[in-house]
Amino acid sequence: MGGVPDSYLLLCVYLIMFFCSSPSLCSVSSCKLWRKFHLNGMHKPGDVVLGGLFEVHYTSIFPELTFTSEPQQPSCKGFDILGFRHAMTMAFAIDEINKNSNLLHNVTLGYSLYDNCGALIIGFSSALSLASGREEQFLLQENCLGSPPVLGIVGDSFSTFSIAISNVLGLFKLPIVSYFATCSCLTDRQRFPSFFRTIPSDAFQVRAMIQILKHFGWTWVGLLVSDDDYGLHVAQSLQSDLAQSGGGCLAYLEVLPWDSDPSELKRIVYLIKTSTARVVMVFAHEMHMIQLMEEVVRQDVTGLQWIASEAWTAAAVLQTPRLMPYLSGTLGIAIRRGEIPGIREFLLQIHPDQYDIFNAFQVRQFWEYTFQCRFAPPPPGWIEAGGALCTGDENLENVETEFMDLSNLRPEYNVYKAAYALAYALDNILKCEPGRGPFNGNSCASLQTLEPWQLVHYLQMVNFTTSFGDQVSFDENGDASPIYDIMNWQWLPDGRITVQNVGEVKKSAFKGEELTLDEDKIFWNFESKEPPRSVCSESCPPGTRMARKKGEPVCCFDCIPCSEGKISNKSDSMKCISCPEDFWSNPQRDHCVPKKTEFLSYHEPLGICLTTTSLLGTFICAVVLGIFIYHRSTPMVRANNSELSFLLLVSLKLCFLCSLLFIGRPRLWTCQLRHAAFGISFVLCVSCILVKTMVVLAVFKASKPGGGASLKWFGAVQQRGTVLVLTCIQAAICTCWIVSASPAPHKNTQYHNDKIVYECVVGSTIGFAVLLGYIGLLAILSFLLAFLARNLPDNFNEAKFITFSMLIFCAVWVAFVPAYVNSPGKYADAVEVFAILASSFGLLVALFGPKCYIILLRPERNTKKAIMGRGTTKS
Repeated sequence: MGGVPDSYLLLCVYLIMFFCSSPSLCSVSSCKLWRKFHLNGMHKPGDVVLGGLFEVHYTSIFPELTFTSEPQQPSCKGFDILGFRHAMTMAFAIDEINKNSNLLHNVTLGYSLYDNCGALIIGFSSALSLASGREEQFLLQENCLGSPPVLGIVGDSFSTFSIAISNVLGLFKLPIVSYFATCSCLTDRQRFPSFFRTIPSDAFQVRAMIQILKHFGWTWVGLLVSDDDYGLHVAQSLQSDLAQSGGGCLAYLEVLPWDSDPSELKRIVYLIKTSTARVVMVFAHEMHMIQLMEEVVRQDVTGLQWIASEAWTAAAVLQTPRLMPYLSGTLGIAIRRGEIPGIREFLLQIHPDQYDIFNAFQVRQFWEYTFQCRFAPPPPGWIEAGGALCTGDENLENVETEFMDLSNLRPEYNVYKAAYALAYALDNILKCEPGRGPFNGNSCASLQTLEPWQLVHYLQMVNFTTSFGDQVSFDENGDASPIYDIMNWQWLPDGRITVQNVGEVKKSAFKGEELTLDEDKIFWNFESKEPPRSVCSESCPPGTRMARKKGEPVCCFDCIPCSEGKISNKSDSMKCISCPEDFWSNPQRDHCVPKKTEFLSYHEPLGICLTTTSLLGTFICAVVLGIFIYHRSTPMVRANNSELSFLLLVSLKLCFLCSLLFIGRPRLWTCQLRHAAFGISFVLCVSCILVKTMVVLAVFKASKPGGGASLKWFGAVQQRGTVLVLTCIQAAICTCWIVSASPAPHKNTQYHNDKIVYECVVGSTIGFAVLLGYIGLLAILSFLLAFLARNLPDNFNEAKFITFSMLIFCAVWVAFVPAYVNSPGKYADAVEVFAILASSFGLLVALFGPKCYIILLRPERNTKKAIMGRGTTKS
């Protein structure tokens, strides 16, 4: 190791410091144990020895550690039949490896298996004993070379025990392969450089749990953990992963006491009972669950969905008729089940008389536990069993025991894989070709001078397939390929209790954690026989958004409806999104719909009425024009320049027709044409009226002595020219307006948020004002001139009707301006059309109504004499 002292020497020095009472007792060339630990164990010699740490007893009374002259042996209680089977599985695996001609050729494996008695101090003492050996004195070679007594350890089952042991033995790179320690903290390669395991870490178990929660939509769950490294690291990891994945929230997090404090358990169970969370996850050991369930039964807490960690998923001690009303339907994460061919025959060979293979002390306890008998005298430190004396003739095949139920091998399968992993690593060392090795100078390691860190190197490279078909390898953190079975506790109608495999969760290189569930196989302990609902707040439907409740977890929220113009199109939206410009939210606020379009349409009642009125006015103009053409030779038509009358009728017809440009969806050409057509048509109309008024005044003036000269300014050519000039001025105004700031269609959303109002913006308010102002100027001028001529002596004085028509015209357009300004959208167009039609009808009726009345109904008055008679008489 490049000048670094031999690992075994360092371990020896550590043990010297730990166990030697005085420096005088220690030597630089030898190490001496002052006292040996008195431990329960089973041993088998071999060329290479592997160690094992198992919980054969689950409680102990350990005396205070002292350096007294008399050693004291711990008292271990509570024989764990499954823990003993775990140890026997390792013994079987080593026996099978020794019989395999393809593994470890000419090398025999041995084992030293120790019982940790469920106590950290005993487990730690066992690990030190495995690392240092059982001999009282060790002679060190001068070159400080040599292999430790045990090259690798299978165990421990507890995470806390594994952490303590790995913290020490990891300093010397002694490989440890655990079959049951799941704490995610053990993946820290800096802290635990030689730790491996054949069970997935809790980090994967936590993610597997989250996959189950997501699958069933459980977002509000309670969490109970044990007060140790296993439980506390799980709590930290689960809280972090839940927050990152958005998979849910913890309604509560409680730590189960080790000392079974009744008041604390009562408080925790009452919290579970009163919580709204219907799902309870428990990461704890069997002993915690036994204590917890006793209180659950006392308080009669039903209607819960329990989720079990791998530590108690297969706990038969909880699968009793007394507890199943509460625990049936439990979903649990379980270690991958495997099959170990030949193990049944091996276990059936166990017998107390096999002293050469098994430690009699352990086997005799197993025998007494299984057959409820006792040996006489009892082993030292063993509490005497009740019942008859054991004869040794008892047969394991004739008794129903959990020990021989091999249908559900899970931790045992991990023990089996761990033993084989160490064996394959050692085999690869033996197969190394000199000059092609992985160490300095391409050297190989040898079993005689093997250093633990070299075995760690080969263990990291292990890759083999079990007889069950599972591939075993370790990643850079020493973790095996993660896979778990999903189990369901079922209480059958006939009273039988079974734990059914209902799926699996494994890690995929591309998809992450993959959960596979057969929901048809799952038993639900609810009246509905369906998965329960466990949420803090019900899901927010589309059309609403979630608003967190102040001071509560993110899973507790209110559902706030989206405001107008915003939607949420999926459940549990965090925010509402705004609809695009031309869209609006529907009443349910779950999707955007095109906004309603509003304009003065030909298909709506208002548009139909205005269109009909416009066409009616056009038709009446055409009828009047026809009447005038038909009666063009009569005095009534010929009076006051019939040509202007015809031109006036044509202009009125154009006025009626131009109103149609204001109806229908606005387009660029209609917006540009509507005001130009309106302005020019009305100027043409009003200029004709103005010229007619001026002609009336000129004629009256010419009838006086010396006034004939004024008529030369009002001949037919001058009249046409005046009308043309006045109209061209308006045309010039319209042209300048369109060129400089053209009216254009516009989608207006200011009037209504849920509607698009199509309108024509005038472009230039000044241009529009000049256009209206010019029409108003001509109209006022016509009104004033007609007003002056209203009382001229004539039987048919047209000035009176012009005055009346101009009065109507001005009144309509004066009222139009404020109405137009205050009318939104299509109603502004309707107001303008109404003003055009009202003023056009006013002019038509006032100017041509009386004439048509005389022409059609009073033809006797349609004579020159009748028209001029009154005037002549007055003259």
